[in-house]
Amino acid sequence: MADEKTYLTPEGAEDLRRELDQLINVRRPALATKLKEAIAEGDLKENANYHDAKEQQAFVEGRIQYLENVLRSAEIISNDGSTDEVRLGSQVTIREDGESTDETYTIVGAAEANPREGKISHESPIGAALLGRKKGDKVKVATPGGEVIFKIRKIN
Repeated sequence: MADEKTYLTPEGAEDLRRELDQLINVRRPALATKLKEAIAEGDLKENANYHDAKEQQAFVEGRIQYLENVLRSAEIISNDGSTDEVRLGSQVTIREDGESTDETYTIVGAAEANPREGKISHESPIGAALLGRKKGDKVKVATPGGEVIFKIRKIN
């Protein structure tokens, strides 16, 4: 299986590196200690501490593996100044037809998408529809709630 490219902003890559460091150097050793203490309690069949530590350990190891793969295949994108076209790393201000307020999103790779923070994936319906478009363009987006039309008001 070939590694797929993962697009990250420099900030997103740094956040993932910090999380990986925390998991490897803090969480993993803490869980190892917790597991060792649970094993010392004896009977493992009905030992809730042991089973909890094993579950947490499995999650942490899976997350470490995921982060290492993402960072290994990452292509760092940068928003190096203004452009007249939406691309990865662009901050885009849009307004839905019929609405009076703007929404601003940064177009990022799927690994760092977080709509609550205004970061949407280039693979999401809105992100994909905005890519390559210009200020003033009207963009139709098929969303789970139906078709929505946005006007691009600003691109940074």
